[in-house]
Amino acid sequence: MGEVAGYVVEYNRRTHVRRITEFATPQEAMEHRLKLEAERTDSNIEIVALVSKSLGTLKQTHSRYFTGEELNVGNGAR
Repeated sequence: MGEVAGYVVEYNRRTHVRRITEFATPQEAMEHRLKLEAERTDSNIEIVALVSKSLGTLKQTHSRYFTGEELNVGNGAR
């Protein structure tokens, strides 16, 4: 298996607006997701950590997160 990245998707179930942040490792993505979950105040916001070789692959395997407006694609690498 090749290198994989971690992604955190913040997805508004009501408006379908999303924010995606890419991380160098799945562990970093999971840590960020847990931080966001602890701070979340809107129950309409779904926060998920995903692992994939590319954002393109995620768009195919998790297409429901890619149907609405994108706020930004961030890079969580520190």
